[in-house]
Amino acid sequence: MKRYNIAVVGASGAVGEELFRVLEEQNFPVANLLPLASANSAGNIIEFAGQEYKIEELTEDVFIDRGIDIAFFSAGG
Repeated sequence: MKRYNIAVVGASGAVGEELFRVLEEQNFPVANLLPLASANSAGNIIEFAGQEYKIEELTEDVFIDRGIDIAFFSAGG
C-alpha cells in the first residue's frame, strides 16, 4: 500500500487534533507528517501514531521541496 507525505495546517487546534485522531484511528498510510501552525504554536510537540512531531510555522515557502502528497487545512480564525 502506498504511504503518503501529509501536511496538516492548523495542527495545534481542536480540528487539527481531531484530524490526527481520525487518521490514526483509520490507519491512514502516512509516510511522513508535517504539522504546521502559526508562529505562536511553532515548536510545540504533537503525538501521532506513537511518535512525537514538532509543529513548524506555516510560511509561504514551507511546502517547497517537502514532497507533500496531501495537505489538510484546518486553520481557524
